[in-house]
Formats: sequence, structure tokens, C-alpha cells
Amino acid sequence: MKKMIVFLICVFILGVTPSLAPAASGGGFVSGSADAPAGGFSGPGLSPTTAKDAATMRDDAHVVLRGNIVQHLGKDKYLFRDASGTIRVEIDGDKWAGQTIAPGDTVEIHGEVDKDWNSVEVEVERIVKVQ
Repeated sequence: MKKMIVFLICVFILGVTPSLAPAASGGGFVSGSADAPAGGFSGPGLSPTTAKDAATMRDDAHVVLRGNIVQHLGKDKYLFRDASGTIRVEIDGDKWAGQTIAPGDTVEIHGEVDKDWNSVEVEVERIVKVQ
């Protein structure tokens, strides 16, 4: 018992020994590609969905939309349009990340479906202008 206590005190004072510590890395998951970025996930993600499909998804479902923001509806509400139709999106000021986006610009929106009693919109987590 004394040996165990001494061992635990040493581990606490000196930190975890190298043989017990996880290997150091740049962070994030890498798919194994030699030229993958130093951090973050490199691989397939959510496939884009349509505005029409997003309107029928469950509350808090993660979505990726690709299309155009065609109208400002007031405050932080906008109208998004793709080939399937339109859906309201909520874009907080910090989500623009300094980008200027016009109705003719194609954007990719990452967000969550937000369903209320009588409305559906997508709460935007990230918006990127597609080149």
C-alpha cells in the first residue's frame, strides 16, 4: 500500500510518465494523408441538403445548404434560396466573419434547423462564400 501511495505521489508531482502519455500531435483527426492539414478533420462531412428538405427535418438537425441569400427580412433574418425553394435563415452579426455577400454570390451555410410551433428556419453557425 505504501508503494502505491509513493507511486501516485510521484506521478502527481512529476506528471504522467512518457510511456503512459498519449503521443503528441498537431491536434484533431487526420485521415492518414501525408499532406493533410496539421489540425482538424480531413475527410467527408455532411452532404449539402436542400432548403425544401431542411424544412422537413427534425429540430436541431445539422444541415449544410448551398445557394444564395436573396433578401434581408429584418434584424438577423434572411431568405435563403436554392433550386428547391426558400427557407428563412438566422445569421448573427459575428457569423459573417467580415465577408460581404450579395444576392448573386453562392454561399455554403452550416447550421441547425430551428423549429417553432408555426415556423422553420436554419440558425447559421458558419457561412462561407463559394468561389
